[in-house]
Amino acid sequence: MQDMSVVRYGRNAVVLAVLVAGCASTPAESSRPMPPPLAGLAKFYEQPVQWGSCTGFGGPTDRLPPIAQCARITVPVDYAAPDGPTAQIAMSRIKATGPRIGSLLVNPGGPGRSGLSMVWLGSNTALAERFDRIGFDPRGVGSSVPVIVCQTAQEQDAERAEPPEDYSPEGIAEAEADNRRYAERCAERVGEDFLAHVGTREVVQDIDVMRAVLGDDALTYLGYSYGTKIGSAYAEKFPDRVRALVLDGAIDSAQDPVQESLRQAAGFQKAFDAYAADCAREPSCPLGGDPARAVQRFRELVDPLWDRPVPTTDPRGLNYGDALTGMSQALYTDQLWKRLTRGLSELRDGRGDTLLELADLYGGRYLDGTYDNKIDAFNAIRCVDDPRITDRAVTARQDAEYRKAAPFLDDGRGTGAAPLELCAVWPVPNTSRPHRLSVPGLPETVVVSTTGDPATPYQAGVDLADQLDAALITYQGSGHTVVLVAGESCVDDAVIAYLIDLTAPEPGLTC
Repeated sequence: MQDMSVVRYGRNAVVLAVLVAGCASTPAESSRPMPPPLAGLAKFYEQPVQWGSCTGFGGPTDRLPPIAQCARITVPVDYAAPDGPTAQIAMSRIKATGPRIGSLLVNPGGPGRSGLSMVWLGSNTALAERFDRIGFDPRGVGSSVPVIVCQTAQEQDAERAEPPEDYSPEGIAEAEADNRRYAERCAERVGEDFLAHVGTREVVQDIDVMRAVLGDDALTYLGYSYGTKIGSAYAEKFPDRVRALVLDGAIDSAQDPVQESLRQAAGFQKAFDAYAADCAREPSCPLGGDPARAVQRFRELVDPLWDRPVPTTDPRGLNYGDALTGMSQALYTDQLWKRLTRGLSELRDGRGDTLLELADLYGGRYLDGTYDNKIDAFNAIRCVDDPRITDRAVTARQDAEYRKAAPFLDDGRGTGAAPLELCAVWPVPNTSRPHRLSVPGLPETVVVSTTGDPATPYQAGVDLADQLDAALITYQGSGHTVVLVAGESCVDDAVIAYLIDLTAPEPGLTC
């Protein structure tokens, strides 16, 4: 699963993404009574679901199997005003093929990623027999209504084509002015009332409505990356409504945005180093045969793009920002390493096609030149989830430490100052804050953490498991998330047994 995180080089320069089986006897479906609706919300909790064709749901690249069904349900924009404006949440479903335990809700992360195509997960496992598999687009995302769209495709292309930000006083002023223009555009096109209610706080309550309308007395949930934040927040708010939670690629809710970005910087540098070592085994590696010099060789390839993009078959060409974005996209999974090598080899030869394709993959740009809305949704959700950073000394220190933690992303042009980032001028206040979780009475949950995960580094999973008193599965490998997407039977078998039988993995399980 792919998730997103903001690099300290401004909104438009580099954004690092944060995508993205066994069978045993199982207890009978729970016979606990359905939890009552929250006060004033009965009409939402008791609404029928009209399942039908998935025509008109999902984007051009979504993989919705022909057997999938789709529907939208209605939720209040503001749960404190249930008689006010409403939104619609898009869901997809593949029904259980055998004795049904309940529904398994799956979220791929982001924030801002569509989850409708997640219904295919577990297709060849016992999960397909025992659960209705449910994908969904969180409010404001994908096929849900309304959708968070702040920029047109032409505006996104134009933004990506802008020259790199410099951190001179004039460059900082322009970067901050650009952030203000973007925030004002979002407020105008989406509306402040809706922007104020797109955070994790509301998504958690939307999931509880989904749980109820799907007929489940308790939630069974698999969340990847940012989806782990949704899952842990649900557990905190509704601990008595949890049946099973699997959280893969964990976000530690106790981290502030600065801590999180610096951990991610170190994680991406670790992934770069692993790629460089693998590439060096090939005589034609564009970073050379000495991994110790790989950062230097990489900078020699990309630094000239600061002033002079290289041509591509697409008339846009490859500029500096897209080259770094394409590089970072490929570091999410070693399945993209061969493609990355091809892209860097092309760059060495004065072409940029493959790196531009990787940057388009990250940004959600389709072949027809349109975009999905994950970048705008990411910005809007992050800015209501995270506290504002308005202290310039903090921003400057964060930039300097980020460059040290991820030297492959350091352009060498640091000035000791940096622009305040987008959320500092966001038009609505944040609705969440970093805090350590404490959930007494929560049923046993499972956290999966990968030692070489660049976007959600391993330690975050260790910390989240400690806070939730959860079983921790350690996967010794690379890539961002593993459950049911990496073909690792050691992990998958343990997770499937837990989801079906509620059998906890053995203590200290390492795969």
